[in-house]
Amino acid sequence: MDAETRREVLSDTQVRHYRERGYLVLERRIPEDVLQAIRREIARFVEEARGLTASNARLDLEDSHRPEAPRLRRVKAPYQLSSVFRDLARSDWVLAPVRDLLGPNLRLHGSKLNMKAAGYGAAVEWHQDWAFYPHSNDDVLAVGVMIDDMAAENGPLMVFPASHEGPVHDHHSDGVFAGAMDLGASALDPQDAVMLTGPAGSISLHHVRTVHGSAVNRSDRDRRLLLYEIAAADAFPLVGSTSPYEDFAEFQSRMLCGQATQEPRLRAAPVRIPQPPPATQGSIYEIQKALKARSF
Repeated sequence: MDAETRREVLSDTQVRHYRERGYLVLERRIPEDVLQAIRREIARFVEEARGLTASNARLDLEDSHRPEAPRLRRVKAPYQLSSVFRDLARSDWVLAPVRDLLGPNLRLHGSKLNMKAAGYGAAVEWHQDWAFYPHSNDDVLAVGVMIDDMAAENGPLMVFPASHEGPVHDHHSDGVFAGAMDLGASALDPQDAVMLTGPAGSISLHHVRTVHGSAVNRSDRDRRLLLYEIAAADAFPLVGSTSPYEDFAEFQSRMLCGQATQEPRLRAAPVRIPQPPPATQGSIYEIQKALKARSF
């Protein structure tokens, strides 16, 4: 995949940027009609949250949610809940740049729709996805689909450039996995973080070991980000990770394109296993509440 002529959409410069910096933004990648379909699905899920008194297996609620005034912060596994999200995950709009970076054989690790409503959308503390689900190799990344215009004021995803080449930071609190880092103990300076902004329809890609997070949405505009976590087919999750597969058949059924394999590719990378798990299970928002030194 080194020759530009063999790539589908990315240039040498873009591939080099991803390899060296651990992230990439491609503006206006998703068509407007697809964005509109996504927004209709979001409205449906928000209405589903009406009347709920607690989060469930499909929906994660804001702390300020009330049954009569629904506030939704995450749709869990949207790929499994809606053909709109499933079709987009399998489209060339998403997969072509990922194939340019990871190769032709790709598996979906997971999906989520993080929603930051205007004025109160919750923050996500600094973390590395790799801390949750280390694999036999780190050819794993997350694609973020920007459903709304993203700018500094509405809590965009932020990354630390080149942090994917560094250590796997401790994501534990009092010896229990908390899904977040104490940034003060990491030797990372918040001023070095880069905001991944762009107009609606843009996508971001960040390496599984890139340190990232996002602040509260304090603007008067929504900030909704659809995330697909995608791995090379020969990257297999390690025992003890938070990977969501029920069994091997279900693992193989998540192939998005190319050929599956039963031969994991092994490549050295630093690893911390996310064990022991927290007593309070739930989404990353609930797990991260155990972190004492919060950044947001």
